[in-house]
Amino acid sequence: MVLNSKRFFLDLSILILFKRNSKIFFWFLPIIFLQPIFAENVFIKLKNGGSISGELLKENTDHIIVDLGFDILKVPQSDCLDVSRVERESLKRDVVDNPNLYHQRVNASMQPLGSLVDRLGEAVVMIRTPVGLGSGFIIHQDGYVITNDHVVAGERIISITQFRKGKNELIKENYDNVRIVATGGNIDLALLKIEGQSGRKTFPTVPLGNSTELKQGERVFAIGSPLGLERSVSEGIVSLRNRIIQSRLHVQTTAEISPGNSGGPLFNYRGQVVGVNNMKVVSSGAEGLGFSIPVRQLKTFLENRDAFAFDPRNPNAGYRYVSPPQ
Repeated sequence: MVLNSKRFFLDLSILILFKRNSKIFFWFLPIIFLQPIFAENVFIKLKNGGSISGELLKENTDHIIVDLGFDILKVPQSDCLDVSRVERESLKRDVVDNPNLYHQRVNASMQPLGSLVDRLGEAVVMIRTPVGLGSGFIIHQDGYVITNDHVVAGERIISITQFRKGKNELIKENYDNVRIVATGGNIDLALLKIEGQSGRKTFPTVPLGNSTELKQGERVFAIGSPLGLERSVSEGIVSLRNRIIQSRLHVQTTAEISPGNSGGPLFNYRGQVVGVNNMKVVSSGAEGLGFSIPVRQLKTFLENRDAFAFDPRNPNAGYRYVSPPQ
């Protein structure tokens, strides 16, 4: 258990009288009392399908007051479907490391879109090749980046641009020494590595979520570089969690996904990646038909990345052949 930082110390002074050698002495003895109240955390499932987690400050028959870390929220008991206590230590370890390069954030709470974009934006990158561009996102502090296979297929010259938030503007940092670690053309995923930065730079990362927990109608948003317009944000909802397109499972979403968004992250409002933006349907009269590769497939790709390891000795890997003259 952890002491609640919002409790107060009560400082009292006690007057002590004692007699010594026929003289009376007065001592003021300061005593500090600490309220025996420990931090308790709560996880609330709401009747509208949402959830809230944070530090429990007060509870009675009418409402529950929860500290979200950035705000204090008063939740009516009538809106609660289920209320459960959570071990403080399990909340403290909200980032779960994984030997497969990615990490997950558990017990994450819903946050406003603006706050999420500010926190996650620096880990979303733009990827350029001699023939096009796409998006990607950093999953490991050593510079491992996820994107679509079709963004880098047939290429060896790859550059990555990261956008850091300056005082009044975005600061671009370009990395031209990029290695292809693994590619899976059949699942359209690729793992890249920014080289030459080990020990000199720690990259910001984004956590992976769980696409199987997505609900139809849940709000999601995408960050990427559509048509080269860096750090663009679009939001929408999950139209369907499991749509088959081109023999692959996708998350269908109304979040706008355009050329250049490919390989970028689809986030939920807990700041977790739930999909890798992959494509959109372009047709007369068709709108809001974007598709993302579920993060569950990304985890499988990373956990078995040796099977998808890029082999530079393969003459058909990473070279774009010019068409013979007519």
